[in-house]
Amino acid sequence: MTATTHSPAAASVPPRVAGVSGRKAQKAARRRRGGAAGVLMAPFFVLLTLVFLLPVGTAVWLSFFSDDQPGLGFGAERTVFVGLRSYTAVLTDPSFLSGLGTVALYCLIYIPLMTVGSLALALLLDSGVVRLRSWAQLGLFLPHAVPGIIAALIWLYLYTPGLSPVIEVLGKADITVNFLGLHTAVPSIVNIALWSNLGYNMVIFYAALQAVPREVLEAAVVDGAGPVRTALRVKTPLVRPSIVMVAMFTLIWALQLFTEPMLLHQGSQIIGARFSPSMYIYDAAFSRNNYSLAAAASVILLVITIGVSYAVTRWTNRVNPAEENAR
Repeated sequence: MTATTHSPAAASVPPRVAGVSGRKAQKAARRRRGGAAGVLMAPFFVLLTLVFLLPVGTAVWLSFFSDDQPGLGFGAERTVFVGLRSYTAVLTDPSFLSGLGTVALYCLIYIPLMTVGSLALALLLDSGVVRLRSWAQLGLFLPHAVPGIIAALIWLYLYTPGLSPVIEVLGKADITVNFLGLHTAVPSIVNIALWSNLGYNMVIFYAALQAVPREVLEAAVVDGAGPVRTALRVKTPLVRPSIVMVAMFTLIWALQLFTEPMLLHQGSQIIGARFSPSMYIYDAAFSRNNYSLAAAASVILLVITIGVSYAVTRWTNRVNPAEENAR
C-alpha cells in the first residue's frame, strides 16, 4: 500500500466557509460602489436642495402667511396664518386665468413651430444640401448667444411704429401691420422666441443625427428611398428621443414665459403687466408687495408645469410600445 500525504495548502476549504467569505466580499464590493456613487451624486443633491427644494419650500411656507394690519389699518403689521386664502385669490383672479390662457395659446403655436423648424433645419444640414455647413450652423446658432433682454429690445424696436424700418417698408407697399395688436401680440412673441432658440435646438437635433448609423442610411438608399423619404421615414424615427426631449424642455420654458412680454408691454397696451403667469407673479411681489399672493401663484404654476410634463412623459411612454408592436 502506498501512503497518500495531504499538505495543508492542498486541503480543501469547507463550502460553508467559502460561501460566507464570498458573501462578505460581495457586501464589501456593494458598499464600495454605494460609497463611490454617493460621492459622485453628492454635488447634484446639494445643488438640487439649494436651487430647487429650498426655494420651493420657502414659497409654500410664504403662501400660507400674509402681512395684515389690525383694526382700521393704523396698527403695526403682523404676519398671520391665512391658510388657502392666497390660493383662492389667485385661482379666482381673472387676470391670472387670462394669463394661463395666453400661455396655452403661446404653447400651441410655439412648441410645434420650434420642434418642427429646428428638426427640419438639422435634416437639411445633415443631408448635405446646404453648403458651408459649419458656417450655416454658426449663423443659425448666433441668435441664441444674444441675451434674451437684448433680443427683446431689438424686436421691440422693429415692432414699434415710427421707428421700425420694417413697418416703414410695408407702409410704402400699402400694408399696415400692428405687430403688438390684439391678434398679433402672441405671434410676435413667438417670433422672438423662435429667432432666439431655433438654432440651439437645431444643434441638438444635428448632434443626434450624427449618431444615426451610416449603414442604415445606405440600406435605405439601396431600397430606393429618396432624400425626403429617408429624412422622414428613417432619420426622424431614429432621433425620436431627442424630439421628445426638445419638446419637453420647450414646453417647460414656454410655461414660464416672462422676458419677451415683460419688455414688449412697455410699447403695447395689449400686453399688460399680468400678461403671463410669471408676469403676474412679478407684479404681485414687486408692484403690489403681496408676497403671499406671489408665492401661491408660483406654487400653482409649478404644479401645472409638473402635471403637464408628467402627462407628456406618460403619453410618450405609451406611444413607444405601440409603435414597437406595430413594427
